Formats: sequence, structure tokens, C-alpha cells
Amino acid sequence: MNRNVIIVIVLVVLVLLTAVQAIQLNSLKTSISTGKVAVGSASSSSGGASVPSSIQDLPSMVGGC
Repeated sequence: MNRNVIIVIVLVVLVLLTAVQAIQLNSLKTSISTGKVAVGSASSSSGGASVPSSIQDLPSMVGGC
């Protein structure tokens, strides 16, 4: 294939993806403004690492051997 043809195909795909994302964003904005989507705060999960409350609670050695 010619190099220019490949560049045009890639550009067309990128433009199509951008158009799809713009449509999805517009739909999401409409859903939020009509109240169909509730915006809430993030809840903490117990699956992650715990965060120490002060600097003194940090471990003295991190990683390594």
C-alpha cells in the first residue's frame, strides 16, 4: 500500500473515534442535566493499602532487600 493511503485511513479512523466520543459526551451531559445520572462521592474500599495518619507511622524501609 501507498504510505499516503495508510495515513489517510488512520486519520479517518481517528476522526470517527473523535466523533463517537463527542456524541457520547453530549449524551452524558444531557443525562446529567436531566437528572438521569446521580453524581456521588467516591467510597473507600478495604481492598487497597491503608494510608498512615502521620509521618511517624510510615515504615522506615520501603522495598528492596
